[in-house]
Amino acid sequence: MPFINLDQIEAKEIVPGYRATFVHSDTMTLAYWTIEAGADLPEHSHPHEQVANVLEGTFELTIEGETRRLEPGAVAVIPSNAVHAGTAITGCRILDVFHPVREEYK
Repeated sequence: MPFINLDQIEAKEIVPGYRATFVHSDTMTLAYWTIEAGADLPEHSHPHEQVANVLEGTFELTIEGETRRLEPGAVAVIPSNAVHAGTAITGCRILDVFHPVREEYK
């Protein structure tokens, strides 16, 4: 399916305050997140590489103990198995790209 309308995909809440619409290719998963202000993302890691792009809002992200406040235009590259966590300072929209595919998000 080469063309997708995000409005036609049902969003899923993965952790409280984090809802995403997922698009999967053969090798990647794209997650279009809408995040409530104040929502915490618990510390975790996964074997997937992840690139996070803040589209709207302010998000505080910690990767392997280093914390940064990210605003629109900021991109974070999270290596495979890196421990990371975050908090939405304001309501946010974030695009995450994962490689390989996040099968549990299908």
